[in-house]
Amino acid sequence: MTKARVRALMGLVIVLVAAAAFALRPPQHSRPSAERRKNPPLLLLTTLPLVFGEDFGLESAGSPAMKALGSSFEVLPISTTSSSELARARLLLMAQPPVQTAENLVALDAWVRSGGHLLLLADPMLEWPSRHPLGDPLRPATMFMDTGLLAHWGLRLDGPDMPGKAVRRLGGYSVITVSPGRLEGKCNISTDRLVADCAIGRGRAIIVADADLLNAEALGGEAHNNLAGIDRELASLNGK
Repeated sequence: MTKARVRALMGLVIVLVAAAAFALRPPQHSRPSAERRKNPPLLLLTTLPLVFGEDFGLESAGSPAMKALGSSFEVLPISTTSSSELARARLLLMAQPPVQTAENLVALDAWVRSGGHLLLLADPMLEWPSRHPLGDPLRPATMFMDTGLLAHWGLRLDGPDMPGKAVRRLGGYSVITVSPGRLEGKCNISTDRLVADCAIGRGRAIIVADADLLNAEALGGEAHNNLAGIDRELASLNGK
């Protein structure tokens, strides 16, 4: 991908996330005060169609995953891991995120080391269905674009042993993944190699080698625990 195309893609992502933040904002007259707000803030950075459908229509009510997240957190979509965006909360979900600049990766690392908590769904072989062709900026990233972040944290993300659905463990639940990757390294890594739990400075990062599991509705009834597993991991990061 050329630098011009990357810049264009990042610009589109920023516009779409800004629209998402506006659409999710409660009306002025009904916005809860800080004192009344019960759900903790959760930053969300993703290329997946969670907030809207694939066509990013403002009439969309959001995906089942988005609704599940909204029941436990005040979800705040962001477009980059810049210092100013990360300063808005101490909990971040990155689900198959867009590629970040070197400057923003440094900001993300510093944010975690200073006490930030991150759940990163990094899929080396995403199989999320999409009507958009490969290369279309509206299509979710087909693979996690690791530009050195995981290696900096002492991890390596490998591709799947075999394609297709596979049962793994997440947050104490059996979940359905699709062509999950494998994590290796010095963090606390689960026996099935799906999850790495890393203490980084004063913060913590949980890395999951699959993002298709967020598409629980499309995976059928056998994936009924998928979103509960995500919620459990986020609750753990949030100190519950």
